[in-house]
Amino acid sequence: MDIFSASSRLRTPFEFHAENRDGHFPISAHGVIGDGASCALVRTEGTIDWLCLPSFDSPSVFASLLDPAGGHTSMRPAALEFQTQQQYDPDTNVLETLFKVPGQGLMRLTDYMPWTDDPRASIHEVHRRVDCREGAVDLEVVFDPRFNYGADTPEMEYSEHGVLAVGGSGERLAAVLGDGARWESRPEGGARARLTLRSGERCWLVLSWGAPRPEPIAAYRPYEQLRATRHFWREWSRRLRYDGPWRHHVLRSALLLKLLIHARTGAMVASPTTSLPEWPGGDRNWDYRYTWTRDAALAVRAANLIGYASEARDFFHFIRDTLDRDAGLRVMYTIDGGSVPPERQLEHLAGFDGSGPVRIGNGARDQLQFDTAGALLDAAWVHEQFGGSLTLRAWRHLAQVVNAVERVWRKPDNGIWEIRSAIRHNVHSKLMSWVAFERASQLAPLFGAAREQEAWQRESAELRTELEGGGLDSTGSHFVSAYGGDEMDATLLLLPIHGFLPVEDPRIERTIESVREELGSGPYLYRYLSEDGVGGPEGAFILCGFWLAEVLALSGRLEEAQEVFFAHVESSNHLGLLAEEIDPASGQLLGNFPQAFSHLGLINAAARLDLGLRLRDEGSGKSPRLIPH
Repeated sequence: MDIFSASSRLRTPFEFHAENRDGHFPISAHGVIGDGASCALVRTEGTIDWLCLPSFDSPSVFASLLDPAGGHTSMRPAALEFQTQQQYDPDTNVLETLFKVPGQGLMRLTDYMPWTDDPRASIHEVHRRVDCREGAVDLEVVFDPRFNYGADTPEMEYSEHGVLAVGGSGERLAAVLGDGARWESRPEGGARARLTLRSGERCWLVLSWGAPRPEPIAAYRPYEQLRATRHFWREWSRRLRYDGPWRHHVLRSALLLKLLIHARTGAMVASPTTSLPEWPGGDRNWDYRYTWTRDAALAVRAANLIGYASEARDFFHFIRDTLDRDAGLRVMYTIDGGSVPPERQLEHLAGFDGSGPVRIGNGARDQLQFDTAGALLDAAWVHEQFGGSLTLRAWRHLAQVVNAVERVWRKPDNGIWEIRSAIRHNVHSKLMSWVAFERASQLAPLFGAAREQEAWQRESAELRTELEGGGLDSTGSHFVSAYGGDEMDATLLLLPIHGFLPVEDPRIERTIESVREELGSGPYLYRYLSEDGVGGPEGAFILCGFWLAEVLALSGRLEEAQEVFFAHVESSNHLGLLAEEIDPASGQLLGNFPQAFSHLGLINAAARLDLGLRLRDEGSGKSPRLIPH
């Protein structure tokens, strides 16, 4: 049987020609594997071009994603032309790349990072296996790490069992190739091996971080590790509690989000990558290898909706534990709960497809973003709604956060979109401050905090009055992005989703239509079109499209909601993975990849749509509210 027709989920094969060998690949031409500490991006033709070790925010060891000289490892046919397809082993994060080589045969590359149930385990490995399925295929293997974001070319030490790359700061990465294959020095850098596999033969490659020396391939137990990793992912997938019509997409989103969680701390990075451009040649290139408080809060909601209560608990506990250490709530944290490093540019890297600058660190760490507290309190409330139990210590920290909101909600801020031009009175920030007061008031009786509850209810009422006045346009007909303006932004769709006003309110109805008119491009939405201090174009924001699907479902416009939802789901790459943005004209994925925000939006929208369709079929006439306000 031709393996290229074995799965109806696979899309058109990728045609790999001689001119592609060191050429451009789109952002979407990747799968992702991980081990709960970091992730590797695997291109459709067998190249790993991005991997940071030992953790998400460590310096890269492979970074040719951002510059041809950034280092890579590859395992692919030596032929100049072949076809490939990628798919995940069902219900797992084990990635398979299928190769069809004209005149030679068929082979399959299996990629994974061994998963352990021990979050303190210090093993960080990449395992790659090639199986020849038909004929005889000539295989080329390249191992060319460049430590410290490509700035450090390591010394290569060859031995009986493999090759060890040693960096100037003591970094060590071993490459071990099984079946008697031998490494040789590569003129352009790194090491290379060539061998021929015949039908039924296979070969393993293991990359091991921090290894003192290469060991025989059997010492890494690749067969057992593959079996255990597949078993873990399949057992984990069985916990999914979503049975709606988009189960495949929801599960793939859940599997991706699990890869983005740092197993030891429970933090979830926004993306495993940095500086993938939000527009080719633009300046909107940011480091997303950190955890945003609002992302963690969204993850609490999404994970609980689909049955992953333990992951939701870990997200919440990460933020709770950081509040134990800090005097206040930060916009973002490192995966260990520390301070995000200052933003700086790496001048020696050209950027993805020449789209510099490449940045590490994130300057938004010091911004005023008053919506963060509302996201945290909403997460705490959802945590309780789904059977979690807040401790008195956690409650005291949360109360301190709400008291801080009392002091700042009347002030301007940078807002959720991290505007770098000026601070202003952002409607979304006011909305989320209102959410903070509302959720805190609902939680207060659990801790006998009647006085605080009364005070927060007063603040909530005052904020509502102000927002219903200052948050409207000059005609008073619909809400706008910031006080005193007429511009729109997509966060206005969250007003009914968070329960500030019913979706039937005429001002909300006009707001939804104004957002679509001003920011829409077909089924897609730009997050805003106003000046933000960065400049240059960007793509439509995928999360905002899922918000639109949600609010249309909430309005009972289920057919429109499904059209918007389908468009965004179909915008995913061949593996069901989404970036941050999309070019509505070309369908090209843009920005850091894969993106947690986008997949969180998919899960929430799928759950909302499924509930709306079920209520419609039952004829109940109820609004599809996932969690009662």
